[in-house]
Amino acid sequence: MRVNIISIGNSKGIRIPKALLNQCQIHEEVDLVADGKKIVIKPTKDHPRKDWGNRFADMAKNKDDVLIINDLIDIKDNEWTW
Repeated sequence: MRVNIISIGNSKGIRIPKALLNQCQIHEEVDLVADGKKIVIKPTKDHPRKDWGNRFADMAKNKDDVLIINDLIDIKDNEWTW
């Protein structure tokens, strides 16, 4: 698909058809990457930490929020290696 580069203030831009954005699952934000003489537009990951607060609250409610390793480890213990 060939599109024109347009002026946007002191910058330049392109118009991307809505159908193409939908096909690539691009919504509001993208990552731009230079790859040689190409510009690659990638969709960003949508909210990677979404609902973490709720999940941690569920863990606490289920008493599943315990330390895997005791934080009172004696680092001078002979069995402990770095």
